Amino acid sequence: MTEASVREFKMPDVGEGLTEAEILKWYVQPGDTVTDGQVVCEVETAKAAVELPIPYDGVVRELRFPEGTTVDVGTAIIAVDVAGGAAPAAAPADVPEAPAQAAEEEAEPQGRQPVLVGYGVAQTSTKRRPRKGADVPRQEPAAQALQSELNGHGRAAAAEVAATRPLAKPPVRKLAKDLGVDLATVTPTGPDGIITREDVHAAVAAPAAEPVPQAAPVAPAAVPAAAPAAPVAYDTARETRIPVKGVRKATAAAMVGSAFTAPHVTEFVTVDVTRTMKLVEELKTDKEFAGLRVNPLLLISKALLVAIKRNPEVNASWDEANQEIVQKHYVNLGIAAATPRGLIVPNIKDAHARTLPQLAEALGELVATAREGRTTPAAMQGGTVTITNVGVFGVDTGTPILNPGESAILAVGAIKLQPWVHKGKVKPRQVTTLALSFDHRLVDGELGSKVLADVAAILEQPKRLITWA
Repeated sequence: MTEASVREFKMPDVGEGLTEAEILKWYVQPGDTVTDGQVVCEVETAKAAVELPIPYDGVVRELRFPEGTTVDVGTAIIAVDVAGGAAPAAAPADVPEAPAQAAEEEAEPQGRQPVLVGYGVAQTSTKRRPRKGADVPRQEPAAQALQSELNGHGRAAAAEVAATRPLAKPPVRKLAKDLGVDLATVTPTGPDGIITREDVHAAVAAPAAEPVPQAAPVAPAAVPAAAPAAPVAYDTARETRIPVKGVRKATAAAMVGSAFTAPHVTEFVTVDVTRTMKLVEELKTDKEFAGLRVNPLLLISKALLVAIKRNPEVNASWDEANQEIVQKHYVNLGIAAATPRGLIVPNIKDAHARTLPQLAEALGELVATAREGRTTPAAMQGGTVTITNVGVFGVDTGTPILNPGESAILAVGAIKLQPWVHKGKVKPRQVTTLALSFDHRLVDGELGSKVLADVAAILEQPKRLITWA
């Protein structure tokens, strides 16, 4: 076997612009034979779990990272001998680690509980492992300039340079920009003083800090070498620490970014949906819906689509870079779904062009796929408006946060029998409360009110689905 016959398979960008993914499970081991198209591992990105096929035939020579490791896109994760030679049977966990990192991993608190159905918490550190063959962390040009200052002018001058330009990788700088975080105010925890994603999120979550008095100047010779921070002890019998990563981590970042970027306005309306509930029962027996799931969400979705058709300006997005409002002539209808991996929002592409049976079929497929954990990143891209059905949990209503990049989100509360004035008399009627949150940069109060009023009017008199469509 020659080195020329060894091919390295790199972590691909399985979404749109994703920068990293966590290896959830290896399906092969060193020495196994693989064929072109065979799935070799499952990874979790910030959007979904995805199976990765190998693009060539051969024998597995090495797995570069163990399960539970977060790996940058473009990093080799598996080596395959395409000549078919035998491979050493060493598992990636046997690769020795740097003493400092090993010490940190030994200090990791134990007793964490699984957070994903079908997967346990990896028994490895959540810190990234150093790239193979690299004893020194990769530095950006700014970090190299800092090292030059250390060598040529001493630590004091280097500290001054570091204060003028915080060190961070481009994806981290973009994240900070999206979340409105000034990197100069972030405390770095990465090697060589580099700011990490976690540092940016910590800066967003932390309350406003009290002014800290300036420390007295320290002579260059007195500056101690950087040392790993001591782990914080906590009571494992009374607390459980769950790593925030994958879909949950991405959702948290997206919600923070949305809440502090788009000015939210939420309006509410309580409506009698008795006629809509009767129509749902009638459609269940209609042969056009044979084999399809018919429920109130179907008619609520159709009502929102009709309201958007009557008020097309609501279906838009904000282009910050070009300072433009982008009006969409299509509706990709997002449906918020609670899954074992966390909350995700897949969307039905071109929902506006679907008939009611086609919409029912698409909703059924979307929900089933989400529950099985098979939602693809593409299915969660490009949404324009979203519906979140909090009523399934018995909740009356809420103030939903916009899905990033979208103009509006409709929350549907529980449908309950309530006393209601109907034709001049108080009668028990099926009643629900709707809440519409919208981006006030795109949607003013009049437009938002019209959309919400139209949805309510259709649900009160579902024959409007015909007269208004």
